[in-house]
Amino acid sequence: MEKIYLSAQTSLFITILVGLFFVGLGYLNSKKKLNKSNYIIGNRDENTFSLTTSLAASALGAWILFGPASAATWGGLGAVIGYALGAATPMLLLYNFGPKIRNEFSKGLSLTEFIKKRFGLGVLKISLFLILFYLTIFLIAEVTAIAFLINFISKTPLWISAGITLIICLLYILKGGFKLSIITDKYQFIVIAGLVFTSAIIILGKLEINSFELIKQNVSNLVNSKYIPNYTAGLTFFIAVAATNLFHQGNWQRVFAAKNNLILKKSLIYSSIITFLIVLWMGYTGLISFSLNSKVISDLAFFDLILTNNYLLIISIIVLALALTLSTIDTLINAISSILIVNGSQISKSIFGNSIKNKTNYIIILISILVFILASKGYSILYLFLLADLFCCAAVVTIFYGFFNKKINSIFASYTIFIGLTTGLLFFPSQNFQNSILVGNLIPIDNFSDFVRTNLLFISFALSLIIPFIMITIYSLRNSFK
Repeated sequence: MEKIYLSAQTSLFITILVGLFFVGLGYLNSKKKLNKSNYIIGNRDENTFSLTTSLAASALGAWILFGPASAATWGGLGAVIGYALGAATPMLLLYNFGPKIRNEFSKGLSLTEFIKKRFGLGVLKISLFLILFYLTIFLIAEVTAIAFLINFISKTPLWISAGITLIICLLYILKGGFKLSIITDKYQFIVIAGLVFTSAIIILGKLEINSFELIKQNVSNLVNSKYIPNYTAGLTFFIAVAATNLFHQGNWQRVFAAKNNLILKKSLIYSSIITFLIVLWMGYTGLISFSLNSKVISDLAFFDLILTNNYLLIISIIVLALALTLSTIDTLINAISSILIVNGSQISKSIFGNSIKNKTNYIIILISILVFILASKGYSILYLFLLADLFCCAAVVTIFYGFFNKKINSIFASYTIFIGLTTGLLFFPSQNFQNSILVGNLIPIDNFSDFVRTNLLFISFALSLIIPFIMITIYSLRNSFK
């Protein structure tokens, strides 16, 4: 019989109670009337503290409780470092890109405005699809994560937790917009930071020997410099997470919301450090967990360490997960909403027309229903993230290199994105990570080397990034000679 740490009634009561707190907070701080601009990016007056906490809280979704630890159990220390660097690097890249795009679009609302101006409608539509797909998958993964956790603790059906979480978030974010997301992020960050710090004290305090010595004794291959997955997994997660978050509309909203460029730069540095340290620690718990129990379910590695019969601790974990989830979900919903508001006419004039804000809310509700259905299925959280990451990875070189190289035209940019994505999908592994569309299906798996068969994920991301880069380099060189 599977262990039940908390009754379903108690876990749902806590979920609703925490949710109502943020709903109440939302309504107390929401404005009666919001125009297009302050719904999306507030009053462009965010200070260092509010921007730092919001960037960090939005980046640190419930995925940190599952993804980094899970990756560590098979990718080793390299995967942990790669994951942490991947989560932190986008903020450092925005340190350079953010002020430049702010200066060019002083009243900007999204990255898509730059894409439209630089490449035209063709690339904009491709980018809109990739961004909306990524944000939706991210949303599914977050809701799945909290539903999965509550199910693990109390055996509550996935659909109940998923439904309650989505309803709670919709109740306050559709009313209050971006400014409300910023306000709730402050409180959510305080909860996150406090409980993550507490988890470190509890876990390290339970160990009889130094944690790194324990890992070296029991699973030495995971920290061995000759262990190949240390490098391939590390590079994979770095590429995937870093590339993807450059397209995160929630990050760009915060870029435009900063009071000035100095505040923006300081906030990006502080939030990158915070994000790196927290993700690094959460990944490290996977190494500790696997060294103590080699049969641990990878997605549950962190919880295998922390969960006991201590009710206060269990409740704290649920509160932590909810704070992580809500801080990310409200950012994602507001990001999707803002993309639809800014670019609705480019997506479909017949759907959006003039009453774009009201219709956007209806579309958000429809997307939420889709998210609810898929989250109730309990798909792998890490796998969902990786699939979304691939889509953005195929476009990142073209879009951001195009910021500096004005010779890349719209048609060629579209080709590079399409070819990069197609190539990546051919090698992207199935859920068991044993084969892919090309490897094992179109072509027998025995025709490929051991390296290819065991590193499909790495090859998928590497090719989706490298092929557009090679195409652009050749294109640029050819034009230079002309």
